[in-house]
Formats: sequence, C-alpha cells, structure tokens
Amino acid sequence: MTPVVDAPGEVERVLVEAVAIRCRDDYLLHGHLWRTNPRREPVLGTIIVNPATGVLARYYHAYARFLAEHGFDVLTYDYRGIGASRPGTLRACGIRWRDWGELDFDAAVRWTRGRQGGPLSVVGHSIGGFLPGFAEAANLVDRFLTVGAQFAYWPDYDAGSRLRMVAKWHLAMPAVTALAGYFPGRRLGWLEDLPAGVAYEWSFRRARMELSYPPGQREAILARFAAVGAPILAVGTTDDEFGTLSAIRRGLGYYTSSPRTQVQLTPAALSATTIIGHFSLFHPSRSGTFWTSALDWLRDGRNPWPEAVVHATPPCRCNTEASR
Repeated sequence: MTPVVDAPGEVERVLVEAVAIRCRDDYLLHGHLWRTNPRREPVLGTIIVNPATGVLARYYHAYARFLAEHGFDVLTYDYRGIGASRPGTLRACGIRWRDWGELDFDAAVRWTRGRQGGPLSVVGHSIGGFLPGFAEAANLVDRFLTVGAQFAYWPDYDAGSRLRMVAKWHLAMPAVTALAGYFPGRRLGWLEDLPAGVAYEWSFRRARMELSYPPGQREAILARFAAVGAPILAVGTTDDEFGTLSAIRRGLGYYTSSPRTQVQLTPAALSATTIIGHFSLFHPSRSGTFWTSALDWLRDGRNPWPEAVVHATPPCRCNTEASR
C-alpha cells in the first residue's frame, strides 16, 4: 500500500493499493483502492467509480484521491478489454458492453461489499452511469451519482453535432472495427482501443436498449434494471454533446424502482469559463466547484443543485414489459 503525503513527517492522508478483482467468469480486473486514513478523517463509506467507454481508470485518480481526502474509501478499476484489464489481444476476445455491467461492475460491488462496511455509493460517468442495471449486485448499492449517463442512442445527441457524431461513432467506428477486428481508438486519437463487441453495441444501439439483445433475454434485462432501488442523482451539462437532456432521461427511464432526480448544470453554475462537455467534470479544475458540491449527495443524499432540477421521478413499482 502506497501512502500519499503532502509534506515530510505528515500523517498519510490517503493510502493507495493496487487491487485485482476476479469476476464470476474468472476474468481478472485491475484497479486501485484509495483509502482515507482514519487517523485524519472518519470513514464515511465506500465509492466505486465507473469509467466512461474507452476511458482509462487513471483518468479518475485525482477525483478518487479527492474523495479519499474527504472521508471515503474509493475503488477505481478498468473494465475488461481496457487499460490494466486488457487481455493479450482484443481480436476475437468476445467482450461486450453489457459484460462491463453484468460481470465487471457486479464483481466490483461484491468485492467491495465483501471487505468494506458502511454505505456504498457509485459515481458513474457516461456508460458507467447506465450499466449498473445489468448487474445482479446493483441492489447492494445505496446511492448513485451519474454524470452524462446514457447509452449512445444517436438521435439523442446534441442537434448541432449530431451528423458529425453519427459519422464518427456510428459509421466510421463500425467500419474500422470490421477491418481491424477491434476498434483501434488509441491509434486514431479517439479514446482507448475497444473490443469489437463494445464498439458494435455502441454503434448499433436502438431507442429501446433491450432491443439490442435476443428477444428471450429482454424481459430479464428489464427486470434487473427495475430491481435497483437506490436513489439516483443524474447530472448533465448544457454543453455535453452526448449526455443531453433526452439522452439522460432515456437512460433513467429503466430504473423504474429508484427515486430519480435529473439536474442540468450550466458552465456559469460551475464558474467555468471554458467548455465543460462530456469529460471535464472529472478534471482537477472542478475540485472547487463540482467535486466539492457533489459531496453533499455522496455524504448525505442531498441534491446540491436544487435550482437546476429538470426532472424528478419517484419510484414506480409497476411491471415493465419487454418490447418485442
């Protein structure tokens, strides 16, 4: 375990440990556990950080340290096929987007619950805020904070950027993937490399997420999402091309048993003079604005942006019928 200190002789503020998490199909995920030092801060609970598609876990390390400095133990990890959890070859690896929730996030929750007590929260970025519903263990989570969470249904993209984004992610990406056997995103400067199954699920996602899967599986998928009951605070920004109001609301619609609050933040509300977009809420420059404000939700379940609420839905214990 590696201590993080700010000055010689100071008591360690954060303890960082490399961890390996074995999924139920025996796949090994790699990540880090950022532990708050109880000699400096009382431990308030544990947070799992779910990355966006094609984004390395290390992108969230500064945020994880911030959370640990404020009393949380934090797990960051790479999904299978990405970064430290990448296999020897991505060609013919068979990894799907759905596996990141059904297998990887599920294992992360069970691993965390097996060694840490107290409240468990999840911070999910982009697909990382939508995929928990695939996991059987998602009902063990106490609270969700999602950022730009959606599942890439192209008509929900920002209208001014839609044609460019469709050409890039829904035409070029599957074509390149078909030629290479995986998506060479790093070489193209388009995020990280992706397994073919992940790239294709992104490219060909339909308005109803479950329609991307065989008819016999759809009812079970919907029931798994509906089994999640933890409250969700879903954050979007006005200049996010992916996480638009309609995109975030579409994803939230699957969590029918959860109290759901959707907020949309403007750059001005975050004292930002530059574009926030889909990624920069996790940049260290947001530590004094978004990061600090979000602690209210993670600690106490209090929405720090009541003036920015655009949609709020109480849980509905109704039966959701799979589309056919």
